Amino acid sequence: MTNLDAAALAQRVTHRTPSGIAEQIRDLVTDGALAPGTRLPTVRDVAQELGVSVGTVAQAWGILRDEQVVETRRRGGTRVVDAAAAGAAGFEGFHTIDLRFGSPDPALLPPLEEAFASALKHPSVNSWGREHMVEELRRAVAPLVPFTPEAWMSAGGGGEALWLTLQAATAEQHAMLAVETPASPGVLDTIRQLGVATVAVETDDDGPIPSSLAEALGAGATAFIHSPAGGFSDRHLLTAERAQQLAEVLSGTETLLIEDEPLGPLAAEASSLGELVPERTVRVLTFCRAVGVDLRTAVLAGPRRLLERAAALRAGGLGSNSRILQLALAAVLNEPRAQHVMRQAQRQYAARRRLALEAFSDAGLKATSGPGSWSVWVEVPEESAAALALSGQGVIVDVAASSYLQPSQSRQDSAGRLRLTVAQLPEDPAKLSELAALIAQAGQGTLRTSLV
Repeated sequence: MTNLDAAALAQRVTHRTPSGIAEQIRDLVTDGALAPGTRLPTVRDVAQELGVSVGTVAQAWGILRDEQVVETRRRGGTRVVDAAAAGAAGFEGFHTIDLRFGSPDPALLPPLEEAFASALKHPSVNSWGREHMVEELRRAVAPLVPFTPEAWMSAGGGGEALWLTLQAATAEQHAMLAVETPASPGVLDTIRQLGVATVAVETDDDGPIPSSLAEALGAGATAFIHSPAGGFSDRHLLTAERAQQLAEVLSGTETLLIEDEPLGPLAAEASSLGELVPERTVRVLTFCRAVGVDLRTAVLAGPRRLLERAAALRAGGLGSNSRILQLALAAVLNEPRAQHVMRQAQRQYAARRRLALEAFSDAGLKATSGPGSWSVWVEVPEESAAALALSGQGVIVDVAASSYLQPSQSRQDSAGRLRLTVAQLPEDPAKLSELAALIAQAGQGTLRTSLV
């Protein structure tokens, strides 16, 4: 344990407001400049060095305590929290977390109180009208769309946004949808509910394979859905070179392009076909995994004709998303404290993915994951049998077949695969080794199930 001198801390802190001081200290912790267990100087000493009031520093310390960045003990002073150790200590078992659906870790969601307070005070609240997209939200999400769309629209969460987009894109008679695979099971469920004809487009490390997309277009595909950042992919992230190759395949066609980004602001940086063919690209941005499901607001950005068609599909054109929810989402995306929480969440999710891959490799398992994916795919001889054996231990995972249009497409070299989401995994190598051992036993058929 080390003690931090007030003068040394003051050299690294330039802000003079409670939130600004808290943000800079939080960044020092995140970057590793302040190690877990470091004892911070007293409030009085820091206030003197910074030239601010004791109350200002006390408020900053309070913000950091609320965010569990630091803790204050009687006679022990204020110390930096060891987040990994605290998480491991509170972990109650793999049966208590989501390994299948990809729900976020509640501890990594930003606070919403200030965002909702701001939204409720907005002068437009309770105005008798309908806005498919408030200007505040458009400005807040514009940096997340790497091209200039003709129109914008909000929807009541990612599920509704995807449903409206796909329905609008395939409304014409004889429409066929090309689908990047593997895909999120939720995306495939929505497609199946629509009953539209589909054709698979295979992927490699760089994204959709151009020859596979060409075959899909030759088969009659009129629209193509893919996820550039590979939020649930087994290996890919769309590269600039691959995007250019795909654009060449699409040249001379009228194919509509749907870019689904289920991780919203948590998505990895990737290239976009919208940068090359913006007039035919619609981006679907989902925010529930970044800010929580109760904000229930997603964004569509793309061709005006498509978004007008999507708006008309919602209650005959009479439906719209809550203005309060739109304003709250805009506020949380703009709030510095929330921005920090989301950056930290992105780093922790990436760390959980890396630790899981290391644990599986150490256990002799073959596992893959996209650079920005929330899913880790683990090879087993027979995926259904392995998933069933794990369920007997309370460990619920998905099988690869759920992410393909046809179950037979999921098999790699005659092997099956399990898909696990990493968002709620503990950042504890020992716990992850336990999970890896369970999966290895399930794959070998030696995992005993509990009979009730």
